[in-house]
Amino acid sequence: MIDMAEIIDGKKVAGDIKEEIAQRVEQLKGEGHRPPHIAIILIGDDGASHTYVRGKITACKAVGFEYSLMQFSQSISESKLKHHIQSLNEDDDIDGFIVQLPLPDHISVEHITEQISPEKDVDGFTNQNFGSIVSQNPLILPATPYGVMELMHRYRIEMKGKHCVVVGASRLAGAPLSLMLMKQGMATVTLCHEFTQDLASHTKNAEILLVAVGRPNLVTADMIKEGAVVIDIGTTRVKDDTKRSGFRIAGDVDFENAKKKASYITPVPGGIGPMTIASLLLNTLKAYENRHIQ
Repeated sequence: MIDMAEIIDGKKVAGDIKEEIAQRVEQLKGEGHRPPHIAIILIGDDGASHTYVRGKITACKAVGFEYSLMQFSQSISESKLKHHIQSLNEDDDIDGFIVQLPLPDHISVEHITEQISPEKDVDGFTNQNFGSIVSQNPLILPATPYGVMELMHRYRIEMKGKHCVVVGASRLAGAPLSLMLMKQGMATVTLCHEFTQDLASHTKNAEILLVAVGRPNLVTADMIKEGAVVIDIGTTRVKDDTKRSGFRIAGDVDFENAKKKASYITPVPGGIGPMTIASLLLNTLKAYENRHIQ
C-alpha cells in the first residue's frame, strides 16, 4: 500500500540541467568558441505564447546563450514567414530556432514546420527529426518527450520491459513519446487517443502512465494502478479568480487524489513544463556542437 507518491521535481532537475549547460558554455568560450545562438519567432499577441517565450528567453540568459527574438504581426502571410525562416536556415550565426505555436489560422503549421532545416529544428518538430526517433542515430528529439525521458532517467525510473500507457496521440507529445519509450526505454507501450473505448481499462494496467491531452482531471485516482508512476504532461489554463492572473495551470491528472495511489507523480505546474525548456536548451547545444565541434 502506497502512503504517498514521491513528487518528481521537474523544476529542480531542469535547474540542474541548466547549470550543466552553463558550465559547458563557459568551457566552450574558454576554448575560443562563441556561445550557442537561438532565434525565436513569435507571431501575434497571444498572451500564453508571450509568457512561454519570456520563459525561454530567461532560460537562454541563465545558461549564457545568445538569442534573437523576431516578432511579427498576426497578419503576416505564410509566404513572408517562410522567407524569414529560410533566412534563419542560411544564417551561420544562428544554431537553432523555433516558431512559437499556435500560429494564425491562415498559416499551415505543417508547411512552416517543414520549412525549418532539421539541423536547426531545436523543437524537434520536422518530419526528419520525428522519424529519426526510430533510427539508431536520432538527430534532434522533440523537446517535450525528450524532457519526459530525461526526467525519468534522472529519477532512475526503470522503463525496460515495463507496461507504459500513453494517453494522447498528438504530434507534439504523445505520438513521439510512445516511440521514444519503445526505442530508448525498451518498454511495452499502449497508445490511447480520443477514439479509445473504456480508457480506464487501459490506464489501470499501466506501470507507467503518461497523460498528454490537455483536459483537466481527465484521469482520476480510480483509473490508476496502485504503485504506478504517473507523468502528467497536460497543461490547461483554468479560470481562477483567486489568482492575480485570473487563471491557474491545471494538469490532466487529479493530482491530490492520484498522489495517494502512485509511487511517483509529476505536479502541474513544476513537472514537465520546466523540462521542456531544459530540453530546448539541450537541443540547441547539440545543434551547435553538431555544426561547430568536431
